[in-house]
Amino acid sequence: MSPQNPAAIQVAGQAGRLLMKLRAERPLVQAITNYVSMDVAANALLAIGASPAMVHAPEEVEDFVAIANALVVNIGTLSTDWVVGMEKAAKAAGGLGKPWVLDPVGVGATRFRDETTRRLLALRPTIVRGNASEIMASARAAGLSEEAVKPKGVDSAHGTEAARAPAIALARHQNCVVAATGPVDLVTDGERVVEIANGSPLMAKVTALGCALSAIVAGFAAVERDPFVATAAAIGVYGVVGEIAAEKAARPGGFRVAFIDALDAVSAEEIARRVRAR
Repeated sequence: MSPQNPAAIQVAGQAGRLLMKLRAERPLVQAITNYVSMDVAANALLAIGASPAMVHAPEEVEDFVAIANALVVNIGTLSTDWVVGMEKAAKAAGGLGKPWVLDPVGVGATRFRDETTRRLLALRPTIVRGNASEIMASARAAGLSEEAVKPKGVDSAHGTEAARAPAIALARHQNCVVAATGPVDLVTDGERVVEIANGSPLMAKVTALGCALSAIVAGFAAVERDPFVATAAAIGVYGVVGEIAAEKAARPGGFRVAFIDALDAVSAEEIARRVRAR
C-alpha cells in the first residue's frame, strides 16, 4: 500500500470492516444478469453473505427494486425484453435512491450493445464495472470525445492502465464510480483513484467471475454510503479471495469450487493483511 495515496489507505482500512458489515446486514441484491453468470453470481453473493434475487421480468422488476437493497444490471446476453426490464429497474432504483451497478459486458462489439449501454448510462448508474476494453467502449458510448478517452501511454486492449484516462473521464461525465478490472484493478470517482493489485490469473479462466464481482460490488454499495470506497473494498476482497483459492487449486474446475469456499471463509483479518491498494 502506498502511503502517498490517502484513498488507498482508506480502502485498505475499510475493506475488512465492510466485509463484516455486509455479512451482518445480508443485503438483498437484485441481479439482472446473463444466463452464463446467474449460477456463479447467485452462489458468490450467498457465499460472501448477501442475498441474491435473479429477477429480470419487465412485469416485476420495479416492484422488486422497491424491496431490494441494491441492483446490478449485466448486459451479457441481451434481448429486447431484457433491455426493457433493465431500463425499468434502473429507473426505479434511481427514483428510490438505491445504488445500482452497470456491467457493460461486450460493449463495443455490436450496435445493439452500444445503444443499450448508452441508454443505461443515461439512467445514471452509481457504479460502472467492466474490463479495460469495456470501460473504454462505455466512455465512447457516453459520447465522450476520442481525445477525452485516449489512453496516455501504450494502448493495450486488456490492460487497465490503458483505461485510466477513459475511466476518469467517464466517472466525471457520469458523476459515478468507474472500475476497470484486470491484472491490476483501477477504481475512480473522477477525483480519487486507487489501484488494487490482488487476484490470480486463474480468475480469468473461470467464466462469469467478473460478472459475479459486479454483483458483489452492488452488495458492498448497499452497506456503504461512499460508492468509491464500497467498490474498491469489494474488489480488494474479491482479489484476496482469488489468491486464497489459487493456493488450494491449480486448475480452473477446482479453482471455481475453492473460490466459492474462500468467499465464505475469508476473514476481515486476512483482508487487512493481504489487500494491496496503492
